[in-house]
Amino acid sequence: MDQHPTPHPPAPDAPASTDRARWTPDKQRLFLATLLATGNVTHAARTAGMSRASAHRLRQRLAATPFDRTWERALALHAQSLADPFAPQPAPRAARR
Repeated sequence: MDQHPTPHPPAPDAPASTDRARWTPDKQRLFLATLLATGNVTHAARTAGMSRASAHRLRQRLAATPFDRTWERALALHAQSLADPFAPQPAPRAARR
């Protein structure tokens, strides 16, 4: 009697991309908050679980978007806080109305 091997079921699909390999909205927010606090792109990217190079690629891809403008503003505010640590800090954007 011939035995025919039963076909193997298809392998389960791998996730299209894992959160570790892409910039999720949560990672973007964490990156920007850390960038504001530290002024350090490398540290902010690592805090978000990403690389400095990928952060710069993301910024290039999102040029002229709120992410890009917030990045620029975070660095400016951080530099301002270093220049005059006693200057009043602007209210968070969500609190302004």
